[in-house]
Amino acid sequence: MLYHLYNWIAGHQWISWITPTGMFTGVIFRAAMAIMVSFLIVLLFGGKVIRWLFKQKVGDRPEFHNATLNELTKHKGNTPTMGGILIIGAILISSLLLADTTNFYVRMALFCLVYLAGLGAVDDWLKLTAAHRTPGSRDGMFAWEKLVFQIGLGLLLAIFIYMHPNHVPAAATPDPMIDTSHNARFLNWPFLPRDIELWPWVFYLLTVIVITGTSNAVNLTDGMDGLAAGCMAIVSFAFLALTYVTGDYRWAVTLHFNWVQHTGELAIVCGAITGACLGFLWYNCNPAQVFMGDTGSLALGGVIGYVAIVVRQEPMLILIGGIFVMEAVSVIMQVTYFRFTGGKRIFLCSPIHHHFHLKGWSEQQVVVRFWLISALCAAFGLAMVKLS
Repeated sequence: MLYHLYNWIAGHQWISWITPTGMFTGVIFRAAMAIMVSFLIVLLFGGKVIRWLFKQKVGDRPEFHNATLNELTKHKGNTPTMGGILIIGAILISSLLLADTTNFYVRMALFCLVYLAGLGAVDDWLKLTAAHRTPGSRDGMFAWEKLVFQIGLGLLLAIFIYMHPNHVPAAATPDPMIDTSHNARFLNWPFLPRDIELWPWVFYLLTVIVITGTSNAVNLTDGMDGLAAGCMAIVSFAFLALTYVTGDYRWAVTLHFNWVQHTGELAIVCGAITGACLGFLWYNCNPAQVFMGDTGSLALGGVIGYVAIVVRQEPMLILIGGIFVMEAVSVIMQVTYFRFTGGKRIFLCSPIHHHFHLKGWSEQQVVVRFWLISALCAAFGLAMVKLS
């Protein structure tokens, strides 16, 4: 809204003197503003939302298939969950204020965010009310039920992205001889040719895998105070840079990327995610006053997966989101090994952050060390950009 208000004011000479020339139209400026605005929104409304969640008795009681881990986390009983509504609300407000809401990619990102937040909220609510329906139960949605909704979303987004032409007015195209109408379909991966267009079914499958996988990976990471929020703040900030580069013709050419028009606006969404996660850490750091729950984790993971698809940076998602990959792979390895060996385990407990906790690391040590690894992964991923 502020973005469109600025453009309206700039279009009227009699009041345009009150606006600094071109400042608000810059993507980087608005992305930085999004970080600050979303941070302040969470900070200002966090206390009120936590008190409201307390009144609604939306308290969690973490349970694991491990007696030692249950003993270590028993002090977290009745900590409010579904705090993801704080994060989602801040991202939505910041994006609506500062991003170009007529932009196709921004609209799809916000749709993805709300859709997965709704799915996570249903799952959280079912978990919290399960004991009333089935005494002793803490079951939410079945895994296959969540997968059906996630796959459906991934397929829907894939179709819209693949069919969406990125045409811009001729005057705005730096080189009218270059066909950039469908660059979001082409590979943009390091060390591979840029002229490889993906077949529709390959693009659809890749989108479904990335969005579903990332959504669930972040959800698995959300198991300790501040772990998922801190790692997501780092990852989203790295993707802020990648979306800006991919959406800017000069930088895209310099770094040998496919220029995908209009994707620069996603930097504002990534900035809003960064700020919201940092603000949430104010209340979620150890000892946590609130948990984000599936409401936040499913949505954050899905949106970052969507951004990676749009800017064609799926390999960078694996590098930059190394912690999320590690958490998901540890669960896959544990479950597979357990089934094929008749009950043996690779890790003391999965996801892998619980393994280190049971090995003697304090929760704070696990979280901070994982943040450090996440920061190193982000730095390594961004360093690889120039090698592409």
